[in-house]
Amino acid sequence: MSGMGAARPFGFWTATALVVGGMIGAGIFVLPAQLAPFGATGAVSWLFAVAGAVIIAWVFSQLFAARPEATGAMDICAAGLGQFPAVLVAWSYWVSTWCANAVLALTTVRYLSVLWPWLGSSTSVSVAGALAVLWALTLFNLNGARAVGRLQVVTVVLKLLPLIAVLAILVALAIVHPTRFSAYPHPSLDLGQLTPALGLVFFALVGFECAGIAAERVRDPERNVPRATMVGVAATGLIYLTVSTGIAYALPQHPLQESGAPVALFVGEFWGGAAGAVIAAFAMISALGCLNGYVLVLGEVPLGMARAGLLPRWMGHTSRRDVPVGAIVLAGVLASILILSNSTRSLSGLMTFMLNLAAAATIWLYLGVCAAALVLKVTRVAAAIGLAFAAWTLLGCGWQAVGWSVVLMLTAIPLFFIARRGAALQPAE
Repeated sequence: MSGMGAARPFGFWTATALVVGGMIGAGIFVLPAQLAPFGATGAVSWLFAVAGAVIIAWVFSQLFAARPEATGAMDICAAGLGQFPAVLVAWSYWVSTWCANAVLALTTVRYLSVLWPWLGSSTSVSVAGALAVLWALTLFNLNGARAVGRLQVVTVVLKLLPLIAVLAILVALAIVHPTRFSAYPHPSLDLGQLTPALGLVFFALVGFECAGIAAERVRDPERNVPRATMVGVAATGLIYLTVSTGIAYALPQHPLQESGAPVALFVGEFWGGAAGAVIAAFAMISALGCLNGYVLVLGEVPLGMARAGLLPRWMGHTSRRDVPVGAIVLAGVLASILILSNSTRSLSGLMTFMLNLAAAATIWLYLGVCAAALVLKVTRVAAAIGLAFAAWTLLGCGWQAVGWSVVLMLTAIPLFFIARRGAALQPAE
């Protein structure tokens, strides 16, 4: 019995914390500004996004409960769809991570600009700052996982403080001054804008599959993983809906839409500029923490694929500190190209495109998992609904972002066949 407890150390609450911790990142700190033009449609899009995330998360949890020997989502996809589609799905997830890193680096700079306004004086200055942040964290990760882990412990706690501050102000407004939420004109519900709004908000919900992926570490996974997933997604979704919609309706649309740091703007409006600056600092720390963790993931995903013979062997080479330097540096270069190639857009336009691209690249993973569930005959009704929802959300990301996500995903094809050819040329033992 003690051996089983050691092998499966996570109970319901720990599994729920995995879901919440995996979802709460930097997206919520920029989305109130990006969603400001949508008005009521943005609030409704959160409801649809949370419902869809719950369904897809359920598919994840049921797949991992049915196949507890699976080592990850790529393993599940390979069982249902075959090795080559699984490689494309895994590579797309890797693409989504370095796209998200571009978003996180720019988010860090947008909140730093509250403390040092010159950082937000132009798109080119913000882009230069984002590149500096990106490469500082990339180089930091080359020191090894231990240093990365220490930074994560600090940032995980601090990233919740800005959201707590926003919730406290919203509760006080609802009690003392409820008319504030109707004081400014905002766009009414427009179903025609629901799809693009959904594409934006879904980025903030990515990570809801964490408990399902860690199912082999959860006690009684058939019961605890689905419960933890549902509770975690519902709780985080409620926080996001409240924070994003509350900020949108408590502030005039135009200043919010133009703000690079909407959470700091909101707190500063009610608690003063000094409080807004403090919140900006915490939001910046949250974005840095997410970026730090994602850089680590960027090394681990191709490392595992290279060791399995699915990518060229050079992507599996590690330093003396066991860091896959080549994969991490490559991801940093690609994220930098993404930022630079869109630097002619406005700062808001640049953020919207990168949010959509990161979401689109991630959604291919959810499409692959739902399709695998249908093939494997696991929770087929939920899988069919999840597949349809993921396709709808992908459409909401816009054809430009979807097209780029496909192009970037297909770059795995030559790498896959180079790896296969290299394996075939290896002499037999």
